[in-house]
Amino acid sequence: MRKDVRILLVGEPKVGKTSLIMSLVSEEFPQVVPYRAEEITIPADVTPERVPTHIVDYSEAEQTDEQLSSEISKANVICIVYAVNNKKSIEKVTSHWIPLINDNTDKDSRVPVILVGNKSDLVEHSSMETILPVMNQYTEIETCVEWKEREFAVHSLKMESASQHLLLLFCGRNRGECSAKNLKNISELFYYAQKAVLHPTGPLYCPEEKRMKPACIKALTRIFKVSDLDNDGILNDNELNFFQRTCFNAPLASQALEDVKNVVRKNVIDGVCDNGLTLKGFLFLHTLFIQRGRHETTWTVLRRFGYDDDLELHQDYLFPLTLKVPPDCTTELNHNAYLFLQSVFDKHDKDRDCALSPEELKDLFDVFPYMPWGLDVNNTVCTNDEGWITNQGYLSQWTLTTYLDVQRCLEYLGYLGYSIISEQESQAAAITVTRDKKIDLQKKQTQRSVFRCNVFGDSGSGKSGFLQAFLGRNLTRQNIVSEEHMSYYAISTAYVYGQEKYLLLHEVFPDFDVLSDADMACDIVCLVYDASNPHSFEYCARVFKQYFMDTKTPCMMIAAKSDLQETKQLYALTPLEFCRKHKMPPPQAFTCNTAGAPCKDIYTKLTTMAMHPHARLRCMCTCNRCTFCHLQNFINSELVQTVKAKLYTAILSRHVTQADLKSSAFWLRVSVGATVFAVLGFAMYRVLLKQR
Repeated sequence: MRKDVRILLVGEPKVGKTSLIMSLVSEEFPQVVPYRAEEITIPADVTPERVPTHIVDYSEAEQTDEQLSSEISKANVICIVYAVNNKKSIEKVTSHWIPLINDNTDKDSRVPVILVGNKSDLVEHSSMETILPVMNQYTEIETCVEWKEREFAVHSLKMESASQHLLLLFCGRNRGECSAKNLKNISELFYYAQKAVLHPTGPLYCPEEKRMKPACIKALTRIFKVSDLDNDGILNDNELNFFQRTCFNAPLASQALEDVKNVVRKNVIDGVCDNGLTLKGFLFLHTLFIQRGRHETTWTVLRRFGYDDDLELHQDYLFPLTLKVPPDCTTELNHNAYLFLQSVFDKHDKDRDCALSPEELKDLFDVFPYMPWGLDVNNTVCTNDEGWITNQGYLSQWTLTTYLDVQRCLEYLGYLGYSIISEQESQAAAITVTRDKKIDLQKKQTQRSVFRCNVFGDSGSGKSGFLQAFLGRNLTRQNIVSEEHMSYYAISTAYVYGQEKYLLLHEVFPDFDVLSDADMACDIVCLVYDASNPHSFEYCARVFKQYFMDTKTPCMMIAAKSDLQETKQLYALTPLEFCRKHKMPPPQAFTCNTAGAPCKDIYTKLTTMAMHPHARLRCMCTCNRCTFCHLQNFINSELVQTVKAKLYTAILSRHVTQADLKSSAFWLRVSVGATVFAVLGFAMYRVLLKQR
């Protein structure tokens, strides 16, 4: 919506421009009329659209042609005033004023014009017979108003007699009955002038062809599809009421709904189907509104769904300014957002196979101005055997977009109409900004549900295979993927202690000398080397020592291609020795060259380590769910290591001599310490076994 409206009055001398302004503002005819009235500003709170309105007068005696041109270029709407009793002033409308206005305005965005016939009380006839051909010739003329000293007679090509009952029913009575009598110190003339600016006909309708313009049809079609909550191509009574309540804050009575549908039935074939409004009927209604001069109804709908004056979705609608993401925080979808996205999926999964076929996916994104997902998405998330994105893959892709580019996610949610369907102020309500990771480390717990794992490795080490295996694809399925459609991301779910979490794998390019902040900003690092290549491990060791050795980010070595014969790595330390030295879990053997889907235990472990970076988990297998793994994690935890050190100090508080070894007191202390360790270990075993 515009911030203000600027109305300019022009016309021949002595036609009554100044007296018109003064009488309209003061509500009484002025006895003394100056050459030119000063600019008048009408406050927003006394206008129907709550927009400040500026009224500007023109005087040939006091202003130059340059000043007139400047005022025309600044005006939002121009009123050409002529005297009904002055034939010359009427002729000047087409011979002088309209050409002058067109010469000083952009051809592609003509300023709306209102013709004002003044002094009609001085003659017995109307000037409309003369003016109507002019209105037919110049489409920029919105309305013609004849002015008498005490009343108005409004004539417009767009104010033909119509079913006012229908118009008021569908657009809401409060807005529909707004007229000059409800305004303070402002008349019908300025109401129609303001209306011509705030609710222009030009972007909506082509008078020559007597039909809506393509951009308007496209916008209304998107609105229809967003409002069609069950995607059956029909707006049923519930959907129509929701639409009416959303746009006009008032539901429709049952009889009113029937009246609307009856009008459509009489005028449009297939406008009503199964007692619901079809797209054809929906477009007909808005065409009827525009033709009957009620285009503010269509504009109200368009603006409620985020459109600006150019029928483009407004930037403030697509990108709300309320969302702020501090450093070291991440963005995730909240529960309500997932419910909305799930409803969108269900709405378009017509065959109920829990996957979106290419046709269903195209239908889902039909409300977008472009296709947001490329072919690489199929290699980023889980798909079925036919290569269609599954329900899990669909939600995973939305999770990935939210994490990597929250502004893009807000834009996508805007196209889907999240704020309207969910009745939220904006789609920013769908986003949760997580707390700083440093706080998670201090509190040793996290509320996040998405964890990022950056995968490093030399060329040919098996990084891409490691990513694709997370999506359940073995080597055979990976070989049929074309290189141009490969993705450097893979995201899916993993269950940690019964909780569903998202693990995001990102393959980082091998040139580790230029690692960016994004390459290092992650929850866990995965270092992949080819177990059959003797030169592969060195790269992983160098990356770890150069970038991650002194950080608190947990790291894990992956010995990929473990189905091949293992080769000794040409490095000073073996991978196992390297991991022990730097207090990392031992290298995990991995292969995607299997008959079925690759094992996903390693990804569960990665997610667990990302969730609990403070725990320093060092289990000896990959499942991280068995009792053995839990015991190993407990024994190697910092808590047990601290207790162990204190017990050693208590038991071996002094240097052990040969005499101590023969002393019964010394061996008693050793026995007590061993008993304490045994009891703690057995108790932990029982607790974990009970949980299992």
